[in-house]
Amino acid sequence: MAQLIKNGQLIQDSAWQLVEDSAEATSGSLISLGRWQSEREALLPAAQAGDIGLYLESDQTADLIGDDASSFPIIAINFPKFADGRGYSAARLLRERHGYKGELRAVGDVLIDQLFFMKRCGFDSYALRDDQELEVALAAFSTFTACYQNDVADPRPLFRRRA
Repeated sequence: MAQLIKNGQLIQDSAWQLVEDSAEATSGSLISLGRWQSEREALLPAAQAGDIGLYLESDQTADLIGDDASSFPIIAINFPKFADGRGYSAARLLRERHGYKGELRAVGDVLIDQLFFMKRCGFDSYALRDDQELEVALAAFSTFTACYQNDVADPRPLFRRRA
């Protein structure tokens, strides 16, 4: 059972597990984009019922899912290494372009110093790398009190918010 941060709280998560493409997709399964694309019609009822979620690799863009994003209760985006920022773009596009309202989870090589920026892009849950201290990670969300740029929560830049 992995510990993670969800909506600013430490929780124990046993609900969602990545499954191999050859394994049966049962309740709580995260399936790959490739599997979704090849078995969409068969998997759609389970996704719409909230039983299965989607797992994206860092090189898979949000546009590959498109309007299907709303079918999933959770989309997990993998960060294979901390220097790979493609997951930030995928998250922002899912929230802004595709209107995704479900849980957006960062997984993989997720470090404390990335959390504040991940939240600004639309992530709301984070499975940190095993060597990260979860209690310390909670403080990362309050690193800055004001940001110049807009984000998914507030599309106005700072000068518009101050006027």
